[in-house]
Amino acid sequence: MVATRTAAETAHPQEKSASGAARLPRWRSRLQGAAAVAAGSAMIGAHGAYYGNWIVDDAAITFSYARSFSEGLGPVVQAGAQPVEGFSNVTWTLLLALARLVGLFDHGTIFGIPDYVLLPKVLALVLCAGILTACHAALTRVLVRPWLGTLAVGGLLAMTPSFVIWVVSGLENALYGLLITTLAVLVFRAVLDDAVLRWRLAVGAGLLAALAALTRPEGLIYGGVYPLVVLGTLWRSRGAPVSTAVRYIALSTAAFVGAAGAYFLWRRVTFGEWLSAPSIAKSQGLPYPTDLPKAGQIVGYAGAPAILLVCVFVGMLLARPPWWRRGLFALLVPLGLGLVAFTVLEDDWMGHLRFATPIWVLGALTAVLAAAEVVRRVRGGARAAVVTGMVVALVASGSSFAVAAYDFRRAPTLSACHVADRYGRAFNGYADLLGLDRASLLLPDLGGTSMTSRLRLVDMAGLTDVRMAHMIRNEDRAGTKRYVFDEVRPTFIHTRLPWTGGGDLTEDPRFTRDYVRIFAEPGHPWPDGDWVRRDVVPDSATLERLRAYAGATAGRVADASVAPTSSCGDTLGVGSTLRPAPPGGPDGRPGE
Repeated sequence: MVATRTAAETAHPQEKSASGAARLPRWRSRLQGAAAVAAGSAMIGAHGAYYGNWIVDDAAITFSYARSFSEGLGPVVQAGAQPVEGFSNVTWTLLLALARLVGLFDHGTIFGIPDYVLLPKVLALVLCAGILTACHAALTRVLVRPWLGTLAVGGLLAMTPSFVIWVVSGLENALYGLLITTLAVLVFRAVLDDAVLRWRLAVGAGLLAALAALTRPEGLIYGGVYPLVVLGTLWRSRGAPVSTAVRYIALSTAAFVGAAGAYFLWRRVTFGEWLSAPSIAKSQGLPYPTDLPKAGQIVGYAGAPAILLVCVFVGMLLARPPWWRRGLFALLVPLGLGLVAFTVLEDDWMGHLRFATPIWVLGALTAVLAAAEVVRRVRGGARAAVVTGMVVALVASGSSFAVAAYDFRRAPTLSACHVADRYGRAFNGYADLLGLDRASLLLPDLGGTSMTSRLRLVDMAGLTDVRMAHMIRNEDRAGTKRYVFDEVRPTFIHTRLPWTGGGDLTEDPRFTRDYVRIFAEPGHPWPDGDWVRRDVVPDSATLERLRAYAGATAGRVADASVAPTSSCGDTLGVGSTLRPAPPGGPDGRPGE
Protein backbone atom coordinates (compact mmCIF):
# COMPACT_ATOMS: atom_id res chain seq x y z
CA MET A 1 0.00 0.00 0.00
CA VAL A 2 1.25 3.49 -0.85
CA ALA A 3 1.66 5.57 2.31
CA THR A 4 2.85 9.09 2.98
CA ARG A 5 5.60 10.08 5.39
CA THR A 6 4.90 11.91 8.57
CA ALA A 7 6.47 15.27 9.27
CA ALA A 8 8.85 13.65 11.76
CA GLU A 9 10.05 11.10 9.22
CA THR A 10 10.72 13.85 6.74
CA ALA A 11 12.64 15.88 9.28
CA HIS A 12 14.71 12.83 10.34
CA PRO A 13 15.07 10.63 7.26
CA GLN A 14 17.61 8.37 9.00
CA GLU A 15 14.88 7.01 11.27
CA LYS A 16 12.53 4.19 10.42
CA SER A 17 9.61 4.64 8.09
CA ALA A 18 5.96 4.81 9.11
CA SER A 19 5.65 1.08 8.60
CA GLY A 20 8.45 0.48 11.09
CA ALA A 21 10.87 -0.92 8.50
CA ALA A 22 14.36 0.49 8.12
CA ARG A 23 14.83 2.83 5.21
CA LEU A 24 16.34 1.29 2.09
CA PRO A 25 19.88 2.14 1.05
CA ARG A 26 19.97 5.02 -1.39
CA TRP A 27 21.18 2.86 -4.28
CA ARG A 28 18.31 0.44 -3.83
CA SER A 29 15.77 3.24 -3.63
CA ARG A 30 17.16 4.70 -6.86
CA LEU A 31 17.03 1.31 -8.53
CA GLN A 32 13.40 0.87 -7.52
CA GLY A 33 12.61 4.35 -8.84
CA ALA A 34 14.31 3.64 -12.17
CA ALA A 35 12.43 0.36 -12.47
CA ALA A 36 9.11 2.10 -11.78
CA VAL A 37 9.86 4.77 -14.39
CA ALA A 38 10.80 2.09 -16.92
CA ALA A 39 7.67 0.06 -16.16
CA GLY A 40 5.40 3.10 -16.41
CA SER A 41 7.01 4.12 -19.71
CA ALA A 42 6.61 0.58 -21.01
CA MET A 43 2.88 0.66 -20.18
CA ILE A 44 2.51 3.95 -22.04
CA GLY A 45 4.48 2.50 -24.97
CA ALA A 46 2.34 -0.64 -25.05
CA HIS A 47 -0.82 1.45 -25.25
CA GLY A 48 0.78 3.67 -27.91
CA ALA A 49 1.71 0.62 -30.00
CA TYR A 50 -2.00 -0.20 -30.20
CA TYR A 51 -2.36 2.67 -32.68
CA GLY A 52 0.27 1.27 -35.01
CA ASN A 53 2.08 3.64 -37.37
CA TRP A 54 -0.53 6.39 -37.08
CA ILE A 55 0.82 9.94 -37.14
CA VAL A 56 -1.66 12.82 -37.21
CA ASP A 57 -1.49 15.02 -40.30
CA ASP A 58 -0.84 18.25 -38.41
CA ALA A 59 2.38 16.70 -37.09
CA ALA A 60 3.63 16.35 -40.67
CA ILE A 61 3.48 20.13 -41.05
CA THR A 62 6.08 20.26 -38.29
CA PHE A 63 8.03 17.52 -40.10
CA SER A 64 8.11 19.67 -43.25
CA TYR A 65 9.42 22.69 -41.38
CA ALA A 66 12.01 20.50 -39.62
CA ARG A 67 13.13 19.30 -43.04
CA SER A 68 13.41 22.88 -44.31
CA PHE A 69 15.38 24.07 -41.28
CA SER A 70 17.78 21.14 -41.48
CA GLU A 71 18.37 21.82 -45.19
CA GLY A 72 19.08 25.49 -44.53
CA LEU A 73 15.93 26.74 -46.29
CA GLY A 74 14.60 28.60 -43.28
CA PRO A 75 10.98 28.74 -42.07
CA VAL A 76 9.25 27.49 -45.22
CA VAL A 77 6.80 24.61 -45.52
CA GLN A 78 8.43 23.48 -48.79
CA ALA A 79 11.35 24.51 -50.96
CA GLY A 80 10.61 27.72 -52.86
CA ALA A 81 7.70 28.78 -50.64
CA GLN A 82 7.42 32.15 -48.94
CA PRO A 83 8.67 32.23 -45.32
CA VAL A 84 5.65 31.75 -43.05
CA GLU A 85 5.57 30.59 -39.45
CA GLY A 86 3.16 27.74 -40.07
CA PHE A 87 4.11 25.99 -36.83
CA SER A 88 3.31 26.94 -33.24
CA ASN A 89 5.59 24.37 -31.55
CA VAL A 90 9.02 25.96 -31.95
CA THR A 91 10.92 23.70 -29.54
CA TRP A 92 9.49 20.49 -31.02
CA THR A 93 10.20 21.65 -34.57
CA LEU A 94 13.83 22.42 -33.72
CA LEU A 95 14.21 19.09 -31.91
CA LEU A 96 13.04 17.20 -35.01
CA ALA A 97 15.29 19.35 -37.21
CA LEU A 98 18.25 18.35 -35.04
CA ALA A 99 17.23 14.69 -35.31
CA ARG A 100 17.17 15.03 -39.09
CA LEU A 101 20.58 16.67 -39.12
CA VAL A 102 22.10 13.66 -37.34
CA GLY A 103 20.35 11.20 -39.67
CA LEU A 104 17.70 9.83 -37.31
CA PHE A 105 14.67 11.36 -38.99
CA ASP A 106 13.28 11.72 -42.53
CA HIS A 107 16.00 9.57 -44.10
CA GLY A 108 14.66 6.02 -44.37
CA THR A 109 13.95 3.12 -42.06
CA ILE A 110 15.24 2.09 -38.64
CA PHE A 111 14.87 -1.63 -37.88
CA GLY A 112 12.53 -1.81 -40.85
CA ILE A 113 10.22 0.93 -39.54
CA PRO A 114 9.98 4.30 -41.31
CA ASP A 115 11.91 6.82 -39.23
CA TYR A 116 9.19 9.45 -39.67
CA VAL A 117 7.05 7.08 -37.59
CA LEU A 118 9.63 5.59 -35.22
CA LEU A 119 11.66 8.64 -34.18
CA PRO A 120 8.76 10.84 -32.97
CA LYS A 121 7.22 7.94 -31.06
CA VAL A 122 10.49 6.81 -29.43
CA LEU A 123 11.34 10.40 -28.57
CA ALA A 124 7.89 10.79 -27.02
CA LEU A 125 8.46 7.71 -24.83
CA VAL A 126 11.82 9.09 -23.69
CA LEU A 127 10.06 12.33 -22.75
CA CYS A 128 7.35 10.34 -20.95
CA ALA A 129 10.11 8.65 -18.95
CA GLY A 130 11.26 12.16 -18.07
CA ILE A 131 7.74 13.01 -16.92
CA LEU A 132 7.66 9.97 -14.64
CA THR A 133 11.15 10.76 -13.35
CA ALA A 134 9.98 14.24 -12.39
CA CYS A 135 6.91 12.74 -10.69
CA HIS A 136 9.17 10.34 -8.80
CA ALA A 137 11.23 13.29 -7.57
CA ALA A 138 8.06 14.80 -6.10
CA LEU A 139 6.77 11.53 -4.66
CA THR A 140 10.11 10.82 -2.97
CA ARG A 141 9.55 13.79 -0.70
CA VAL A 142 6.19 12.53 0.55
CA LEU A 143 5.70 8.79 0.09
CA VAL A 144 7.27 5.94 2.01
CA ARG A 145 7.40 3.91 -1.21
CA PRO A 146 7.79 6.50 -3.97
CA TRP A 147 8.45 3.81 -6.57
CA LEU A 148 4.94 2.47 -6.00
CA GLY A 149 3.50 5.95 -6.41
CA THR A 150 5.49 6.44 -9.62
CA LEU A 151 4.15 3.15 -10.93
CA ALA A 152 0.63 4.31 -10.07
CA VAL A 153 1.09 7.60 -11.94
CA GLY A 154 2.47 5.70 -14.94
CA GLY A 155 -0.48 3.33 -14.85
CA LEU A 156 -3.01 6.16 -14.72
CA LEU A 157 -1.37 7.91 -17.68
CA ALA A 158 -1.04 4.66 -19.63
CA MET A 159 -4.75 3.89 -19.28
CA THR A 160 -5.81 7.37 -20.46
CA PRO A 161 -6.32 7.40 -24.26
CA SER A 162 -6.25 11.19 -24.44
CA PHE A 163 -2.75 11.25 -22.97
CA VAL A 164 -1.33 8.32 -24.93
CA ILE A 165 -2.91 9.19 -28.28
CA TRP A 166 -1.42 12.66 -28.37
CA VAL A 167 2.03 11.84 -27.04
CA VAL A 168 2.48 9.25 -29.83
CA SER A 169 0.78 11.39 -32.49
CA GLY A 170 3.98 13.04 -33.72
CA LEU A 171 2.97 16.32 -32.06
CA GLU A 172 4.67 18.14 -29.19
CA ASN A 173 2.48 16.89 -26.33
CA ALA A 174 5.12 14.78 -24.59
CA LEU A 175 7.65 17.63 -24.58
CA TYR A 176 4.99 20.06 -23.38
CA GLY A 177 4.00 17.70 -20.58
CA LEU A 178 7.61 17.26 -19.48
CA LEU A 179 8.29 21.00 -19.31
CA ILE A 180 5.21 21.74 -17.23
CA THR A 181 5.67 18.72 -14.96
CA THR A 182 9.29 19.68 -14.32
CA LEU A 183 8.23 23.23 -13.51
CA ALA A 184 5.54 22.01 -11.10
CA VAL A 185 7.86 19.54 -9.35
CA LEU A 186 10.69 22.07 -8.94
CA VAL A 187 8.29 24.48 -7.25
CA PHE A 188 6.74 21.65 -5.21
CA ARG A 189 10.08 20.55 -3.79
CA ALA A 190 11.25 24.12 -3.21
CA VAL A 191 8.12 24.90 -1.20
CA LEU A 192 8.67 21.86 1.01
CA ASP A 193 12.30 22.93 1.53
CA ASP A 194 11.35 26.55 2.32
CA ALA A 195 13.55 27.46 -0.64
CA VAL A 196 11.11 29.28 -2.90
CA LEU A 197 12.95 32.57 -2.68
CA ARG A 198 16.08 31.43 -4.47
CA TRP A 199 17.39 33.06 -7.63
CA ARG A 200 18.08 29.73 -9.35
CA LEU A 201 14.50 28.59 -8.83
CA ALA A 202 13.11 31.95 -9.92
CA VAL A 203 15.17 32.00 -13.13
CA GLY A 204 14.64 28.28 -13.80
CA ALA A 205 10.87 28.56 -13.37
CA GLY A 206 10.76 31.55 -15.72
CA LEU A 207 12.83 29.77 -18.38
CA LEU A 208 10.77 26.56 -18.15
CA ALA A 209 7.58 28.58 -18.56
CA ALA A 210 9.12 30.33 -21.59
CA LEU A 211 10.01 26.97 -23.14
CA ALA A 212 6.45 25.80 -22.51
CA ALA A 213 5.19 28.94 -24.28
CA LEU A 214 7.42 28.14 -27.26
CA THR A 215 6.08 24.58 -27.31
CA ARG A 216 2.37 25.42 -27.17
CA PRO A 217 0.88 28.94 -27.48
CA GLU A 218 -1.20 28.54 -24.32
CA GLY A 219 2.01 27.72 -22.44
CA LEU A 220 2.28 31.46 -21.79
CA ILE A 221 -0.10 30.97 -18.88
CA TYR A 222 2.50 28.99 -16.93
CA GLY A 223 4.57 32.14 -16.55
CA GLY A 224 2.24 32.73 -13.60
CA VAL A 225 3.20 29.55 -11.69
CA TYR A 226 6.17 30.94 -9.74
CA PRO A 227 4.61 34.35 -8.93
CA LEU A 228 1.37 32.74 -7.71
CA VAL A 229 3.19 30.17 -5.58
CA VAL A 230 5.40 32.85 -4.03
CA LEU A 231 2.41 35.03 -3.20
CA GLY A 232 0.48 32.03 -1.85
CA THR A 233 3.31 30.90 0.43
CA LEU A 234 4.70 34.32 1.37
CA TRP A 235 3.53 34.07 4.96
CA ARG A 236 5.55 30.84 5.36
CA SER A 237 8.77 32.15 3.83
CA ARG A 238 10.55 32.53 7.17
CA GLY A 239 9.44 36.07 7.64
CA ALA A 240 10.73 37.26 4.27
CA PRO A 241 9.60 40.83 3.60
CA VAL A 242 7.23 41.56 0.76
CA SER A 243 9.95 43.48 -1.05
CA THR A 244 12.09 40.34 -1.21
CA ALA A 245 9.23 38.31 -2.64
CA VAL A 246 8.53 41.01 -5.21
CA ARG A 247 12.19 41.03 -6.21
CA TYR A 248 12.22 37.29 -6.88
CA ILE A 249 8.92 37.47 -8.74
CA ALA A 250 10.38 40.22 -10.91
CA LEU A 251 13.48 38.09 -11.55
CA SER A 252 11.39 35.10 -12.65
CA THR A 253 9.16 37.30 -14.79
CA ALA A 254 12.20 38.89 -16.42
CA ALA A 255 13.60 35.44 -17.30
CA PHE A 256 10.23 34.41 -18.73
CA VAL A 257 9.60 37.59 -20.69
CA GLY A 258 13.22 37.80 -21.85
CA ALA A 259 13.26 34.27 -23.30
CA ALA A 260 9.75 34.22 -24.76
CA GLY A 261 9.88 37.87 -25.75
CA ALA A 262 13.09 37.38 -27.74
CA TYR A 263 11.29 34.88 -29.94
CA PHE A 264 8.26 37.13 -30.32
CA LEU A 265 10.55 39.95 -31.45
CA TRP A 266 12.25 37.63 -33.95
CA ARG A 267 8.81 36.65 -35.25
CA ARG A 268 7.81 40.28 -35.61
CA VAL A 269 11.02 41.20 -37.44
CA THR A 270 11.00 38.10 -39.66
CA PHE A 271 7.30 37.79 -40.52
CA GLY A 272 5.81 41.14 -39.52
CA GLU A 273 3.41 39.37 -37.15
CA TRP A 274 3.16 38.98 -33.39
CA LEU A 275 1.35 35.62 -33.76
CA SER A 276 2.06 32.55 -35.84
CA ALA A 277 -0.14 31.84 -38.86
CA PRO A 278 -1.97 28.95 -37.10
CA SER A 279 -2.81 31.21 -34.16
CA ILE A 280 -4.14 33.87 -36.53
CA ALA A 281 -6.19 31.41 -38.59
CA LYS A 282 -7.72 29.72 -35.55
CA SER A 283 -8.98 33.11 -34.32
CA GLN A 284 -8.30 32.48 -30.64
CA GLY A 285 -10.29 35.16 -28.83
CA LEU A 286 -10.55 36.41 -25.27
CA PRO A 287 -12.15 34.12 -22.67
CA TYR A 288 -15.81 34.43 -21.77
CA PRO A 289 -17.71 33.12 -18.74
CA THR A 290 -19.49 30.75 -21.09
CA ASP A 291 -16.17 28.96 -21.63
CA LEU A 292 -16.09 27.66 -18.05
CA PRO A 293 -18.40 24.66 -18.65
CA LYS A 294 -15.74 23.28 -21.04
CA ALA A 295 -13.97 21.96 -17.94
CA GLY A 296 -16.81 19.45 -17.83
CA GLN A 297 -15.26 17.75 -20.85
CA ILE A 298 -12.48 16.54 -18.55
CA VAL A 299 -15.06 15.06 -16.17
CA GLY A 300 -16.97 13.45 -19.01
CA TYR A 301 -13.84 11.90 -20.49
CA ALA A 302 -12.20 10.62 -17.29
CA GLY A 303 -15.50 9.62 -15.68
CA ALA A 304 -17.45 11.40 -12.96
CA PRO A 305 -16.71 8.78 -10.23
CA ALA A 306 -12.93 9.16 -10.61
CA ILE A 307 -12.98 12.97 -10.73
CA LEU A 308 -15.42 13.15 -7.81
CA LEU A 309 -13.27 10.83 -5.71
CA VAL A 310 -10.12 12.85 -6.36
CA CYS A 311 -11.96 16.05 -5.48
CA VAL A 312 -13.19 14.48 -2.24
CA PHE A 313 -9.64 13.39 -1.35
CA VAL A 314 -8.21 16.84 -2.06
CA GLY A 315 -11.06 18.42 -0.09
CA MET A 316 -10.23 16.19 2.88
CA LEU A 317 -6.61 17.34 2.75
CA LEU A 318 -7.61 20.98 2.53
CA ALA A 319 -9.92 20.54 5.54
CA ARG A 320 -7.22 18.81 7.58
CA PRO A 321 -3.98 19.81 5.88
CA PRO A 322 -1.06 17.35 5.91
CA TRP A 323 2.44 18.53 6.73
CA TRP A 324 3.10 18.90 3.01
CA ARG A 325 0.04 21.15 2.46
CA ARG A 326 2.17 23.90 0.90
CA GLY A 327 3.39 21.36 -1.65
CA LEU A 328 -0.22 20.48 -2.44
CA PHE A 329 -0.89 24.17 -3.09
CA ALA A 330 2.19 24.32 -5.34
CA LEU A 331 0.78 21.47 -7.45
CA LEU A 332 -2.74 22.88 -7.56
CA VAL A 333 -1.48 26.18 -9.01
CA PRO A 334 -0.17 24.77 -12.35
CA LEU A 335 -3.04 22.28 -12.45
CA GLY A 336 -5.51 25.14 -12.07
CA LEU A 337 -3.73 27.18 -14.72
CA GLY A 338 -3.86 24.17 -17.03
CA LEU A 339 -7.63 23.94 -16.54
CA VAL A 340 -7.97 27.65 -17.27
CA ALA A 341 -5.95 27.29 -20.48
CA PHE A 342 -8.06 24.30 -21.53
CA THR A 343 -11.33 26.16 -21.03
CA VAL A 344 -10.11 29.29 -22.84
CA LEU A 345 -8.82 27.54 -25.97
CA GLU A 346 -11.11 27.14 -28.95
CA ASP A 347 -12.49 23.61 -29.37
CA ASP A 348 -10.08 21.38 -31.25
CA TRP A 349 -11.31 19.41 -34.26
CA MET A 350 -8.89 16.54 -33.61
CA GLY A 351 -10.83 15.21 -30.63
CA HIS A 352 -9.78 13.34 -27.49
CA LEU A 353 -8.93 16.53 -25.59
CA ARG A 354 -5.64 17.23 -27.34
CA PHE A 355 -4.91 20.24 -25.11
CA ALA A 356 -5.37 18.36 -21.82
CA THR A 357 -1.96 16.65 -21.59
CA PRO A 358 -0.65 18.73 -18.62
CA ILE A 359 -3.96 18.21 -16.82
CA TRP A 360 -3.66 14.43 -17.05
CA VAL A 361 -0.09 14.44 -15.71
CA LEU A 362 -0.57 16.88 -12.84
CA GLY A 363 -3.97 15.39 -12.09
CA ALA A 364 -2.50 11.89 -11.83
CA LEU A 365 0.34 13.10 -9.59
CA THR A 366 -2.04 14.99 -7.33
CA ALA A 367 -4.46 12.05 -7.22
CA VAL A 368 -1.74 9.59 -6.15
CA LEU A 369 -0.44 11.93 -3.42
CA ALA A 370 -3.94 12.67 -2.12
CA ALA A 371 -5.03 9.03 -2.19
CA ALA A 372 -1.90 7.92 -0.33
CA GLU A 373 -2.46 10.52 2.40
CA VAL A 374 -6.13 9.61 2.81
CA VAL A 375 -5.33 5.88 3.00
CA ARG A 376 -2.66 6.61 5.64
CA ARG A 377 -5.14 8.52 7.77
CA VAL A 378 -8.10 6.12 7.80
CA ARG A 379 -8.26 2.75 9.51
CA GLY A 380 -10.39 -0.37 9.48
CA GLY A 381 -13.74 -0.16 7.69
CA ALA A 382 -13.10 3.39 6.52
CA ARG A 383 -9.92 2.29 4.75
CA ALA A 384 -11.76 -0.61 3.13
CA ALA A 385 -14.44 1.82 1.90
CA VAL A 386 -11.80 4.18 0.48
CA VAL A 387 -10.00 1.38 -1.33
CA THR A 388 -13.30 0.02 -2.68
CA GLY A 389 -14.21 3.47 -3.94
CA MET A 390 -10.87 3.76 -5.75
CA VAL A 391 -11.33 0.35 -7.37
CA VAL A 392 -14.86 1.19 -8.52
CA ALA A 393 -13.71 4.54 -9.95
CA LEU A 394 -10.78 2.91 -11.77
CA VAL A 395 -12.99 0.18 -13.25
CA ALA A 396 -15.54 2.74 -14.44
CA SER A 397 -12.89 4.95 -16.03
CA GLY A 398 -11.04 1.95 -17.43
CA SER A 399 -14.14 0.66 -19.18
CA SER A 400 -14.81 4.05 -20.75
CA PHE A 401 -11.16 4.41 -21.75
CA ALA A 402 -11.11 0.97 -23.37
CA VAL A 403 -14.05 1.91 -25.59
CA ALA A 404 -12.44 5.25 -26.49
CA ALA A 405 -9.16 3.55 -27.42
CA TYR A 406 -10.91 0.93 -29.55
CA ASP A 407 -12.98 3.53 -31.37
CA PHE A 408 -9.94 5.68 -32.05
CA ARG A 409 -7.93 2.78 -33.41
CA ARG A 410 -10.72 2.01 -35.87
CA ALA A 411 -11.09 5.63 -37.00
CA PRO A 412 -8.16 7.80 -35.86
CA THR A 413 -7.90 11.51 -36.53
CA LEU A 414 -6.73 12.29 -40.08
CA SER A 415 -3.42 10.51 -40.62
CA ALA A 416 -0.38 12.01 -42.29
CA CYS A 417 0.00 8.91 -44.46
CA HIS A 418 -3.54 9.14 -45.82
CA VAL A 419 -2.94 12.79 -46.73
CA ALA A 420 0.50 12.06 -48.23
CA ASP A 421 -1.01 9.43 -50.54
CA ARG A 422 -4.37 11.02 -51.26
CA TYR A 423 -3.25 14.59 -51.92
CA GLY A 424 0.52 14.71 -52.21
CA ARG A 425 1.21 11.67 -54.39
CA ALA A 426 -2.11 11.63 -56.25
CA PHE A 427 -1.81 15.26 -57.39
CA ASN A 428 1.85 14.71 -58.31
CA GLY A 429 0.55 12.03 -60.65
CA TYR A 430 -2.04 14.38 -62.12
CA ALA A 431 0.67 16.95 -62.90
CA ASP A 432 2.93 14.28 -64.40
CA LEU A 433 0.16 13.00 -66.68
CA LEU A 434 -0.52 16.55 -67.90
CA GLY A 435 3.20 17.16 -68.39
CA LEU A 436 3.24 20.16 -66.03
CA ASP A 437 6.65 21.12 -64.72
CA ARG A 438 5.19 23.89 -62.58
CA ALA A 439 1.77 23.63 -61.01
CA SER A 440 -0.03 24.68 -57.83
CA LEU A 441 -2.57 23.06 -55.54
CA LEU A 442 -5.15 24.64 -53.22
CA LEU A 443 -6.33 22.34 -50.44
CA PRO A 444 -7.01 22.28 -46.67
CA ASP A 445 -4.63 19.46 -45.58
CA LEU A 446 -0.97 20.42 -45.69
CA GLY A 447 0.84 17.87 -43.52
CA GLY A 448 1.49 14.75 -45.56
CA THR A 449 0.96 16.80 -48.72
CA SER A 450 3.86 19.13 -47.94
CA MET A 451 6.16 16.16 -47.32
CA THR A 452 5.47 14.59 -50.74
CA SER A 453 4.12 17.21 -53.15
CA ARG A 454 6.23 18.87 -55.83
CA LEU A 455 3.41 21.34 -56.51
CA ARG A 456 3.32 24.83 -54.99
CA LEU A 457 0.86 24.50 -52.14
CA VAL A 458 -1.76 27.05 -51.13
CA ASP A 459 -3.22 26.37 -47.70
CA MET A 460 -6.99 26.71 -47.70
CA ALA A 461 -6.92 26.51 -43.88
CA GLY A 462 -4.40 29.35 -43.57
CA LEU A 463 -1.96 27.47 -41.33
CA THR A 464 0.97 28.05 -43.70
CA ASP A 465 -0.38 31.05 -45.62
CA VAL A 466 -0.54 34.20 -43.52
CA ARG A 467 -2.69 36.13 -46.03
CA MET A 468 -5.25 33.35 -46.01
CA ALA A 469 -5.01 33.19 -42.21
CA HIS A 470 -5.95 36.86 -41.89
CA MET A 471 -8.84 36.48 -44.30
CA ILE A 472 -10.13 33.46 -42.39
CA ARG A 473 -9.90 35.33 -39.09
CA ASN A 474 -11.68 38.35 -40.56
CA GLU A 475 -14.25 36.15 -42.36
CA ASP A 476 -13.32 37.99 -45.55
CA ARG A 477 -14.89 35.64 -48.09
CA ALA A 478 -14.78 38.19 -50.90
CA GLY A 479 -11.08 38.79 -50.30
CA THR A 480 -10.44 35.05 -50.25
CA LYS A 481 -12.12 34.62 -53.62
CA ARG A 482 -10.13 37.47 -55.15
CA TYR A 483 -6.92 36.02 -53.76
CA VAL A 484 -7.62 32.54 -55.14
CA PHE A 485 -9.19 33.28 -58.52
CA ASP A 486 -7.41 36.51 -59.47
CA GLU A 487 -3.94 36.14 -57.90
CA VAL A 488 -3.09 32.52 -57.17
CA ARG A 489 -5.14 30.84 -59.90
CA PRO A 490 -4.18 27.36 -58.64
CA THR A 491 -3.73 24.60 -61.18
CA PHE A 492 -5.56 22.12 -58.98
CA ILE A 493 -8.11 22.48 -56.19
CA HIS A 494 -9.29 19.89 -53.71
CA THR A 495 -12.57 20.62 -51.95
CA ARG A 496 -14.50 18.76 -49.29
CA LEU A 497 -16.57 19.31 -46.18
CA PRO A 498 -16.36 21.42 -44.08
CA TRP A 499 -14.59 23.61 -46.63
CA THR A 500 -17.51 23.70 -49.06
CA GLY A 501 -20.75 25.63 -48.71
CA GLY A 502 -21.59 28.72 -46.73
CA GLY A 503 -20.51 31.21 -49.38
CA ASP A 504 -17.06 29.69 -49.89
CA LEU A 505 -14.94 29.38 -53.04
CA THR A 506 -17.03 26.69 -54.68
CA GLU A 507 -20.10 28.96 -54.80
CA ASP A 508 -18.28 31.57 -56.85
CA PRO A 509 -19.21 31.41 -60.58
CA ARG A 510 -15.52 31.49 -61.51
CA PHE A 511 -15.05 28.11 -59.85
CA THR A 512 -17.23 26.13 -62.29
CA ARG A 513 -16.29 28.42 -65.16
CA ASP A 514 -12.53 27.93 -64.79
CA TYR A 515 -12.32 24.43 -63.27
CA VAL A 516 -13.49 20.94 -64.20
CA ARG A 517 -13.78 18.04 -61.78
CA ILE A 518 -11.54 15.05 -62.38
CA PHE A 519 -12.44 13.01 -59.31
CA ALA A 520 -15.59 12.94 -57.17
CA GLU A 521 -15.01 12.26 -53.51
CA PRO A 522 -16.91 9.01 -52.75
CA GLY A 523 -19.90 9.51 -50.49
CA HIS A 524 -19.53 13.28 -50.48
CA PRO A 525 -21.97 15.81 -51.99
CA TRP A 526 -21.18 18.04 -54.90
CA PRO A 527 -18.70 19.71 -55.37
CA ASP A 528 -16.32 17.69 -53.17
CA GLY A 529 -13.39 16.17 -55.03
CA ASP A 530 -10.40 17.06 -57.20
CA TRP A 531 -10.53 19.84 -59.76
CA VAL A 532 -8.17 21.04 -62.49
CA ARG A 533 -8.07 24.37 -64.27
CA ARG A 534 -9.62 23.95 -67.71
CA ASP A 535 -6.89 25.78 -69.62
CA VAL A 536 -4.19 23.23 -68.68
CA VAL A 537 -6.13 20.28 -70.13
CA PRO A 538 -5.45 20.23 -73.90
CA ASP A 539 -8.44 18.12 -75.00
CA SER A 540 -11.26 15.86 -73.89
CA ALA A 541 -9.21 12.70 -74.46
CA THR A 542 -6.59 13.92 -71.99
CA LEU A 543 -9.33 14.77 -69.52
CA GLU A 544 -10.71 11.23 -69.74
CA ARG A 545 -7.23 9.75 -69.21
CA LEU A 546 -6.79 12.02 -66.20
CA ARG A 547 -10.11 10.92 -64.76
CA ALA A 548 -9.24 7.27 -65.31
CA TYR A 549 -5.89 7.73 -63.57
CA ALA A 550 -7.60 9.58 -60.70
CA GLY A 551 -10.05 6.74 -60.22
CA ALA A 552 -7.23 4.19 -60.18
CA THR A 553 -5.04 6.12 -57.72
CA ALA A 554 -6.92 8.71 -55.67
CA GLY A 555 -9.98 6.45 -55.73
CA ARG A 556 -7.96 3.65 -54.18
CA VAL A 557 -6.78 5.74 -51.21
CA ALA A 558 -9.79 8.05 -50.88
CA ASP A 559 -11.28 6.17 -47.94
CA ALA A 560 -9.35 7.30 -44.85
CA SER A 561 -10.78 4.38 -42.84
CA VAL A 562 -8.81 1.82 -44.89
CA ALA A 563 -5.62 0.83 -43.06
CA PRO A 564 -5.72 4.02 -40.94
CA THR A 565 -2.78 2.96 -38.75
CA SER A 566 -0.39 1.82 -41.50
CA SER A 567 2.62 3.67 -42.88
CA CYS A 568 2.95 4.99 -46.44
CA GLY A 569 6.32 3.82 -47.64
CA ASP A 570 9.86 3.93 -46.30
CA THR A 571 10.22 7.64 -47.05
CA LEU A 572 8.02 10.63 -47.76
CA GLY A 573 9.85 11.84 -50.84
CA VAL A 574 8.95 15.05 -52.68
CA GLY A 575 7.59 14.20 -56.12
CA SER A 576 6.64 10.60 -55.34
CA THR A 577 3.44 9.33 -56.96
CA LEU A 578 0.90 6.56 -56.66
CA ARG A 579 0.94 3.78 -59.20
CA PRO A 580 -2.41 2.35 -60.29
CA ALA A 581 -3.13 -0.98 -58.64
CA PRO A 582 -2.06 -3.92 -60.82
CA PRO A 583 -4.85 -6.14 -62.14
CA GLY A 584 -5.89 -8.43 -59.33
CA GLY A 585 -3.29 -6.86 -57.01
CA PRO A 586 -4.04 -5.32 -53.64
CA ASP A 587 -2.65 -1.87 -54.39
CA GLY A 588 0.17 0.09 -55.95
CA ARG A 589 2.99 1.32 -53.79
CA PRO A 590 4.36 4.84 -54.11
CA GLY A 591 6.74 5.37 -56.98
CA GLU A 592 9.44 7.98 -57.29
